[in-house]
Amino acid sequence: MDVGVLNQYFSQYGIIVVFIIVFLEYLNLPGFPAGIIMPLAGVWASKGGVNIILVISLSVLAGLLGSWALYFLGRFFGEFILEKYLKKFPKHEVAINKNFKILREKGSMGVFISKLIPMARTLISIPAGVLKLDFVKYTVSSTLGIFIWNFIFIGAGYVFGEAVFQKLTFL
Repeated sequence: MDVGVLNQYFSQYGIIVVFIIVFLEYLNLPGFPAGIIMPLAGVWASKGGVNIILVISLSVLAGLLGSWALYFLGRFFGEFILEKYLKKFPKHEVAINKNFKILREKGSMGVFISKLIPMARTLISIPAGVLKLDFVKYTVSSTLGIFIWNFIFIGAGYVFGEAVFQKLTFL
């Protein structure tokens, strides 16, 4: 799939495409990587197709909703899932315990920093829920991290424009 096809989706379905893809990304589900969609949304905004503030706001909302879903999954079912997982993969227990220890020590700051690291940014929500981190603090730290991450990607597309993305042939 090339950039032209993605631009066609933007034109046909509007901003909802960005919302859905970012939401699915923060749910850690496979599909189009938001790291490609967000810059393209920035390009779209730079061409006047949509307001840049709207794109960033909706991407943050989508990321937050996806993060909340995983937080509550961890909060209500995480211990059960973790127990089943560790029965199947007992060698992972040391690494998992290390990550939980870091999150216990760093709390909301650990969530914020994790939201700025690929892979960790989507996965951190489950252990945060398992540890029952304060939901308001979790939400604030998540929102700030999501905003920075999404702003960088969407902003890059807005600033650098279509020229960069025309060279992407691997899509």
